[in-house]
Amino acid sequence: MEVKLVARTLDLIELFAQARRPMPLTELAQGLGAPMSSCLALVRTLVARGYLYEVRRRGGYYPTARLHALSALIQSGDPWLEQVRPHLLALRDAANETVMLGKIQDGAVVFLDVVESTQPVHYAARPGERRPLHTSAVAKAVLARLPAAERDGVLAHADYARYTERTLSTREALLEEVARVAAQGWAANVGESVADLTGLAVALDLGGEWYALCMAGPTPRVWEAREQNLAHLRNAAQAIRHAREG
Repeated sequence: MEVKLVARTLDLIELFAQARRPMPLTELAQGLGAPMSSCLALVRTLVARGYLYEVRRRGGYYPTARLHALSALIQSGDPWLEQVRPHLLALRDAANETVMLGKIQDGAVVFLDVVESTQPVHYAARPGERRPLHTSAVAKAVLARLPAAERDGVLAHADYARYTERTLSTREALLEEVARVAAQGWAANVGESVADLTGLAVALDLGGEWYALCMAGPTPRVWEAREQNLAHLRNAAQAIRHAREG
């Protein structure tokens, strides 16, 4: 259950990230779908705390560098992701496709870190983004490693919305796919969430917690070179495990 004020504050931050320009109060209220009075109170609080500033009188508001500075401090104190990121960079460089570290959390897949491809046409994602379980290679890779009871608990409230003609839109179809993943040792999403997009993933066990490394991009590049791409994923997973154990 979301806390309304917290959700609205995060929506405001994401709105600035999307627009990347100063916005007046009326536009902020419209973007948030909030009453002007509520939006004004939120903006005034963030201005008072040093997170927003008014670029000029009636010229709109924009975030200060305070949020970025605090985010950098928080990230620098995370030894787990700091340890993983060099391996994600190496994986991206090896295949030049977008790569992610993800896990299942609260009924969805969440990307903990993302390194995007440098190719002009590539899969775009951001850390913290969530994806449905039934269309995610990350979810399939992790589900294939979970005990049956735990897997059933994870899927208890799954939404099987159809996104393309290839979407696995029933629990039975997803479980059949998970069984194949368990047998072959890797997972794929070939046009199940977005047409012409393929994701490949391998599971990663770190101290009893299951994560997955994923690579995604246009199907003609990622799927047709899947053997090489899967080798890159497995090598990266092994390197992360060794670094973690060391």
